[in-house]
Amino acid sequence: MSGMLVGEHGQQPEAVHAASSLRPSRVDLALMEARFVDASGVQRVMPWLQAGGELALEECRPVRDFPVLRGRRIAPGWWWAATSGQMVQYGFGAMRTQVMMLDRDPQVVALACRPVELLWRGRGGKVVSHAPHLMARLADGSGLLMDCASRSGAGRRLARRAVQVETAVGVVGWHYRLVGPPAPTVEANVRWLADYRHPRCAGGLLAHVVERFQHPTPLVEGVRALGDPIAVWPAVFHALWSGLLRAPLEVPLHERVVAVASSTSAKEHR
Repeated sequence: MSGMLVGEHGQQPEAVHAASSLRPSRVDLALMEARFVDASGVQRVMPWLQAGGELALEECRPVRDFPVLRGRRIAPGWWWAATSGQMVQYGFGAMRTQVMMLDRDPQVVALACRPVELLWRGRGGKVVSHAPHLMARLADGSGLLMDCASRSGAGRRLARRAVQVETAVGVVGWHYRLVGPPAPTVEANVRWLADYRHPRCAGGLLAHVVERFQHPTPLVEGVRALGDPIAVWPAVFHALWSGLLRAPLEVPLHERVVAVASSTSAKEHR
């Protein structure tokens, strides 16, 4: 999908193209079902075409528990989403990373991990089920389902199921992505900025930050010009997280990195 995590507000995760080389088997989308857990904790099943078009699935609980698995470096946990101001439960490290990246995307207005499982009949009538790792609600009202692949790519089973999911969500005007992890430097930079995602880090200084960085300026020079670095640095990092300031994230962030106010932020703060 075009426009996700690109340009002024972030870096696009590496898309995994394994699914595109596989042909989807014929599935009657009218018979595809969606399983989810509603706000009251009741498990429900309804046709996918109805659920995808009518329900706020981003408000549902995870349709599957997140187990603690031996050997995984990062256990299940919670992420406070600046996008919605709510806690989002994740299951493993790659999922947490993509939650972080989506939380920074200006097109995302809400997100959840594994809120829906799709079920369909595969070859020989066997029931196939797949619960995509993440779901995001976009500003245009459509939805995004996403699966996380490792740096070595997606397994064949995930790739095959990704083809079916992409076809199914397209029918209801949604999007699907199978992505690998971001580049290590980009991930490290965004993770640093995420520590300053809470609005309290702005300290009422955002308008001044935007004004000071109307022209490309090394971060440290802009900070010194604005006053006490202890108060200003958090506001600058928050502006970089939220996209009010732009800086290259493909290189390690340091005090001499050049940043500039985004065209959108300049207009909003005039």
